[in-house]
Amino acid sequence: MAINKAKVAIGFIIAGALTALFGVVLLFVGPAVMKGQIIKNTVIDPENDLSYTMWKDVPVPFYMSVYFFHILNPKEILKGEKPMLEERGPYVYRKYIQKDNITFHPNNTVSYLEYRKYFFEPSMSVGSESDVVVIPNMLVQGAAVMMQHLSYPLRVMLSTAFKTFREGPFLNRTVEELMWGYDSRLVDFLNSYFPGTLPVTGKFGLFSEFNNSNTGLFTVFTGQDDIRKVHRVDSWNGLTELSYWRTPECNMINGTAGQMWPPFLTKESTLPFYSPDACRSLELVFRRSGEMKGIPLYRFVAPETLFANGTVYPPNEGFCPCRQSGLLNVSSCRHNSPVFISQPHFFNADPALLDSVHGLHPNEDEHGLFIDIHPQTGVPLNVSVRLQLNLYMKRVPGITETGTISEVVMPMIWFEESGYIDGNVLTTFHTNLVVLPAVMEFMQYGFIALGLVTIVIAAMVYHKVKRNKCDGGPTSDGNGSTSAEESEPLIPKDLN
Repeated sequence: MAINKAKVAIGFIIAGALTALFGVVLLFVGPAVMKGQIIKNTVIDPENDLSYTMWKDVPVPFYMSVYFFHILNPKEILKGEKPMLEERGPYVYRKYIQKDNITFHPNNTVSYLEYRKYFFEPSMSVGSESDVVVIPNMLVQGAAVMMQHLSYPLRVMLSTAFKTFREGPFLNRTVEELMWGYDSRLVDFLNSYFPGTLPVTGKFGLFSEFNNSNTGLFTVFTGQDDIRKVHRVDSWNGLTELSYWRTPECNMINGTAGQMWPPFLTKESTLPFYSPDACRSLELVFRRSGEMKGIPLYRFVAPETLFANGTVYPPNEGFCPCRQSGLLNVSSCRHNSPVFISQPHFFNADPALLDSVHGLHPNEDEHGLFIDIHPQTGVPLNVSVRLQLNLYMKRVPGITETGTISEVVMPMIWFEESGYIDGNVLTTFHTNLVVLPAVMEFMQYGFIALGLVTIVIAAMVYHKVKRNKCDGGPTSDGNGSTSAEESEPLIPKDLN
């Protein structure tokens, strides 16, 4: 029996070694297999139905939440008093995104137009679109600042035109009118006799250009030749650089289109993207790691220097002429209108901006910009992009609509575009990118552990068999029985 036990033990040792070796091989091959699958499902390829459909028709629900800064003391502002503001909202709109005119090119790029539509969501809103709010009249206050260097008689003529068309210093209109447009005799007049003066040709509204429109012709890399370039913008409207700003660095079109990023991000990575609405490229930085419903994520946030002026952060000098730090002057891409973008409630901005008005209360939880992203795939899990639209106002002699307004950067609205993976998309994402890798990792270490345990047990059995043989224990005749001589006690014959 000892010979058979030894052979069986040796067989188990070999089997255990092979099992452990298989686990070690999986340890090296497994990550490579997973990496290959991630690359396959990240490349923009129409032959990959799942990933291509997700890229083409973004299945994640996006919402735009709009908050108005309702002016409580418009008459007092005209007398030079500090504006008193009251935040109204949110007024929430469901945003639908769809890519069209998709064209693939031989240099591993793809061009497309992305259309967006907005639909009001009453159940998610605080108030209705029929709510009336008071905000500055951009047509009047903006034009006053734009025309401040004209001769005094021309400024008086402009003020007379405002009165003729009944355009006052402030608007008292419904949310729907302010958002999507209202009829203005002044707009019709300017478009008829001074075409190109205004960016709109129909109704005038803060978001009238957004609904049922596209964000321009994007051409991005598919990642077919280099996965590190996937989603990166090659050109926008045929341009590889902008002409709005004063330095080549500020005019660069960097990063992606802002929906997905290349896979295999690290904590040292940044999230650059080009925003047509902001007229520039933005870049977010790593803040912390975490997880969302079991899926690991990295949170990237807007650095304090995002909208810092050139004095505080010299690389931003190209975005000037600047005012206080925390403001982005977008007049160069908004028909020279004195419009500034900031973070909501002047978060991360010069305290002087906050002190110039009443009613703002900035904090990072409510007003900070962030993107939670799955680092292995570059797919955003939770997005909250928050920006504020401000109008620079001041007294302009000859234009009575400006009264004796104290110079101020007036907040008008702030909005948040948000979305997060949920439902079937989240389930699929969790299964493919969390459960399957965990199973593979368990198998890797499971095979190694099983192999090592088998080797140890088999070696112990083999050692015991060998020790018994060396100690002179019973030996097998090959048929499982012992010989008579071995089984009888050794009694000296002379005792019989």
